[in-house]
Amino acid sequence: MSAHEQSNHGHHDDGHAHGTFGSYMIGFGLSVILTAIPFWLVMTGYFANPQTTAMVIMAFAVVQIVVHMIYFLHMNTRSEGGWTMMALIFTLVLVVITLAGSMWVMYHLNHNMMPQMQGMSAHDMSQMP
Repeated sequence: MSAHEQSNHGHHDDGHAHGTFGSYMIGFGLSVILTAIPFWLVMTGYFANPQTTAMVIMAFAVVQIVVHMIYFLHMNTRSEGGWTMMALIFTLVLVVITLAGSMWVMYHLNHNMMPQMQGMSAHDMSQMP
């Protein structure tokens, strides 16, 4: 084996982006932060309006998806002849449909499953069986 063959042993250059330890740690750190902040927002009741809290959490979720795609899936505009950008656009469309559909379902479940509790106070709810 030549010196060049030995130095490339176990490595492959297939034109795809590969992450470094540092980039994975940056991605991990951002993921932890982007998970901890929404958790803190919910646990402390930082926003008085639940809809505001839900919108902020969804914004953090979208940012976290982008972080995962960049740091862990190595998606960018340069690799694989543009197919990665098509995958990104497809992913964003699916995320928007999923988030909007989830919010629509949760709103209607809340509205239709608990109509009698709309005008009840906390004291009235605590007296329920």
